[in-house]
Amino acid sequence: MHAARGPRERPLPVTGVLPDHQIETLITAGAIAADGPIPDAQVQPASLDLRLGNVAYRVRASFLAGRGRRVTDRLPEFEMHRFDLSGGAVLEKGCVYLVPLMERLALPGDVQAVANAKSSTGRLDLLTRTIIDGGTEFDRIPPGYEGPLYAEICPRSFSVLVRPGMRLNQIRFRRGDAVLDDDALRALHAREPLVDGAAVIEQGLGFSVDLALPGDDLVGYRAKPHTGVIDLDRIGQYDPAEYWEEVRTRDGRIILDPGAFYILVSRESVHIPPDYAAEMAPYLAMVGEFRVHYAGFFDPGFGHDAAGGAGARGVLEVRCHEAPFVLEHGQVVGRLVYERMSAPPRRLYGAGIASNYQGQGLKLSKHFRAPR
Repeated sequence: MHAARGPRERPLPVTGVLPDHQIETLITAGAIAADGPIPDAQVQPASLDLRLGNVAYRVRASFLAGRGRRVTDRLPEFEMHRFDLSGGAVLEKGCVYLVPLMERLALPGDVQAVANAKSSTGRLDLLTRTIIDGGTEFDRIPPGYEGPLYAEICPRSFSVLVRPGMRLNQIRFRRGDAVLDDDALRALHAREPLVDGAAVIEQGLGFSVDLALPGDDLVGYRAKPHTGVIDLDRIGQYDPAEYWEEVRTRDGRIILDPGAFYILVSRESVHIPPDYAAEMAPYLAMVGEFRVHYAGFFDPGFGHDAAGGAGARGVLEVRCHEAPFVLEHGQVVGRLVYERMSAPPRRLYGAGIASNYQGQGLKLSKHFRAPR
């Protein structure tokens, strides 16, 4: 538990994404606090997991607090009812909920933060965004922010059972501008290959969809429209066939249905060197009537020395919009934005921590049994 640790003497560097030991420094200094101790397991190589609190609010619409206003001041405008999560509660598909998080911030004036859904959250199509007092956009926390954190949760494919302490989203801290421009990214790729083939670099590292997996015509999964509840504490317990339809193709293309949610996989095996972190971002809105959900952060060490150093595939969470759309093998659908770490983390993704998706291929969330 971090609460028992004494002060650290190491100062925070000027620029970069803060690694695990510097996040611990923020905890010790009180810049990150909670009602109780923050367990060690919450601190990831380059981010901090955030925990659900004890109460949830069903709201009639998603909202932001707005400049100069607090979330609690706006809540009466949108609240339909509130309920206790202590004994477990179901968040129903298609509804919007607001849950105060256990953690709160008192950031230094030169430290900003960005939040994102965790990988397993994205693979369940749980739209989870962070909002703050005075916030004018989701998931962005300005330097010097002092106040509470809230999770807005909208289950879009499956109803889910949640409890206090569950970790659906995570937060990353940085000082200064740590994003690599295209020239720096090309230089990094020349030193340490970031993908296992030609690198498409344009405002980040482009990645494409694999619809021609070797030896199999199974290329993805599509969420079924009417399913049971998923208890987020049950790992490896659910039969994929009850929640997912297999997506198969022999000609390297599929037609995305409007409103449907798909799990696909990148053609490239991705590598995040230990001194860097990355974030998945959309490619271009103009490339088609679909969106690749950018659920998570890629921690330092993702795909590093995995499977003989070949990297790890990126799982793509895809939702089609208004019109059916043909998605073809090798089509660029997203990009990875790389950032420098201010210092290497003590632990890398997949090395000494429980990393469910290191060396992954086409893979559902950790809640499902491996398909037969």
